[in-house]
Amino acid sequence: MSYQVLARKWRPQNFKEMVGQQHVLRGLINALDNDRLHHAYLFTGTRGVGKTTVARILAKCLNCETGITSEPCGTCGACQEIATGRFVDLIEVDAASRTKVEDTRELLDNVQYAPTHGRFKVYLIDEVHMLSGHSFNALLKTLEEPPEHVKFLFATTDPQKLPVTILSRCLQFNLKRMTLDMISGHLKHLLAAENISGGDDSIRLLSRAADGSMRDALSLMDQAIAFGNGNLVLDDVQEMLGSIANDPLIQLIKMVASGDGAGIIRKVEDMAGVTPDFAAATDALIAMLHQLAVLQVVKDADEDDDNLRELSGHISKEDVQLYYQIAINGRRDLSLAPDPRSGFEMLLLRMLAFRPTMIAPISENTPKPDSAKNDGQEPVAQADEVIKSKSDETDIAVSDGQDGVEVVDEVSNETTEAAPEENVPESEELKKKTIASLIESSPSLTAPAPAPAPAPAPAPAPA
Repeated sequence: MSYQVLARKWRPQNFKEMVGQQHVLRGLINALDNDRLHHAYLFTGTRGVGKTTVARILAKCLNCETGITSEPCGTCGACQEIATGRFVDLIEVDAASRTKVEDTRELLDNVQYAPTHGRFKVYLIDEVHMLSGHSFNALLKTLEEPPEHVKFLFATTDPQKLPVTILSRCLQFNLKRMTLDMISGHLKHLLAAENISGGDDSIRLLSRAADGSMRDALSLMDQAIAFGNGNLVLDDVQEMLGSIANDPLIQLIKMVASGDGAGIIRKVEDMAGVTPDFAAATDALIAMLHQLAVLQVVKDADEDDDNLRELSGHISKEDVQLYYQIAINGRRDLSLAPDPRSGFEMLLLRMLAFRPTMIAPISENTPKPDSAKNDGQEPVAQADEVIKSKSDETDIAVSDGQDGVEVVDEVSNETTEAAPEENVPESEELKKKTIASLIESSPSLTAPAPAPAPAPAPAPAPA
């Protein structure tokens, strides 16, 4: 028998073998056990999270010869035929290749006929969002009131493209992306079952590269095993993915923190010698800075790299935040650089050029809840000295050289008279300080010259 890829060989055959998606499995299992079956199901989610797998297991549960159950036997004729793709009453349709309304009408012409071998006739339409608008319209009436022996199972990666009239006729289940721990645990289990040696670092690197997709993880592991001649070796995985280890990135961050510009250029030169993907290196640098920030806030956070944990204690939180922001902006502009290497170098040189200028501790700016209490003592007026220094400046006479008009500086008078003797609140102190500083900096006030007196009325003419 020819070799079968891991993604197909280890495809789950029942709900118990599924990894994750418990929120979806719970609803389906309860519906099957309580015989509350809908006529149309819609499974959404990103690629490689189990949409088609869940639909096939559901078809197996509906047509198992032991009866409708959430635990199909897997040994009867219907279960085995569904597992091998030979079950005549399971009609799988790729909507991406059959988008025309004629294809949909041809498909619906056979809906009225009873199933040939199974209990239900199941229509599994993958990538259903690729159907045309006329195809959706042709499907509406049958989807709303199908025959009792028909079940529709839809799978799509883009539910926003489905008409609301289709969504309202289906039970929708959204499958989540796989977490890093889920993928790593499943890969370890499969390596043990296949009797293949592989380290935790290699598995974690593959899991991170899978980006939430179990199928991508299994395909990458297949490729890595072939690349490593039957073994999973960290150096081979890094070379295959075009990624680099954490050690060069940690050294780069240390050089940035110490201001070693020449060392940064030499280290990038060494990295270029192994032809890495500098976009992937930038992503890894951003992820490492995120881990550093987490370790600085949560000391007991889960982190396997001891060098990274040690580095978190030698760099300030402000520097890590600034490096992260520069790295994010540099990743966005990487495609605009003449080549990826120069863009990566400029990203590091920006980190070297900029430093936080002022750091205001949060604890000093945060008001204390007990600060408003007197505890039997009177508050001290901090503005007393400023106000007393201005008290001698009252009643200043300013003369106008021409008219001899004297003007009194009333601002200084009002400031002195408004000064309380005790219990001055902080807001009043701040106001008085501001007024005092304005008095010192502003020139003396002068009164405008009075308007000339009106001319006397002319004497009346003699009679």
